[in-house]
Amino acid sequence: MKITNYHTHTTYCDGKNSPEEMVLAAIGANMTEIGFSVHSPLPFETDWAIKEERLDEYKSELFSLREKYKEQIKIYVGIEQDYFSENSTDGFDYVIGSVHFIYKNGEYLAIDISADEVKANIKKHYGGDALAYCEDYYNLVKDVYNKTKCQIIGHFDLVTKFNEKLPLIDTNAPRYKKAAREALSELIKSPAIFEINTGAISRGYRTCPYPQEEIMDEIADSGKPFVINSDSHSVETVGFGIKELMRELSVCGYRYIRSLDQII
Repeated sequence: MKITNYHTHTTYCDGKNSPEEMVLAAIGANMTEIGFSVHSPLPFETDWAIKEERLDEYKSELFSLREKYKEQIKIYVGIEQDYFSENSTDGFDYVIGSVHFIYKNGEYLAIDISADEVKANIKKHYGGDALAYCEDYYNLVKDVYNKTKCQIIGHFDLVTKFNEKLPLIDTNAPRYKKAAREALSELIKSPAIFEINTGAISRGYRTCPYPQEEIMDEIADSGKPFVINSDSHSVETVGFGIKELMRELSVCGYRYIRSLDQII
């Protein structure tokens, strides 16, 4: 079975392997296409996003690899553009639009670093009201296409990353459902498509991909296709869970793209 993945990180941000190592792993996994999606520069210090001055170097290396391996695999040069990033996305083949932070009380609160950090932020900035935290998150997600002009919406419900092992958020609460549904309704109107993301499974945080099944069903009902991505940070996970999801989506009758050329 031929597989693809367009959410891939390397040593240019928080990945463990070089771009060429990831390309070779993708070829070894019988992939037909791979897309790279470096974490965009941020307006504050972080150890997991690329510095803006390295964007040209990143693009140059990947364009070179595209030419080197053109007979074996198709390589796309993309970027995962955070909601709060201000760099230009010109010159990239595609953009994944993602929300990794909430800005509250003058601080950028990381959504997905650790469960303990999320719990502390909810207590400090929201008086323990986890649903208010989610409402702020989904207000940003609702606007992520307008802000990034992305082709792919990254891990829609990332805010639930730690919920399986340490339930912090009641995803059945009416307030949660309302916030998520409003963001979903707005994004369904956009040209962007949603990814099904297996990254949190490969890293041991979840047993199910983003987004949760109920949200996935609503997206499918809208007629939009999905893109299946592994959100890989290492050669071991470049194609993680993609074959299984392709089979599951086919059984459900849900459409997914088989080449990035279908959306760019």
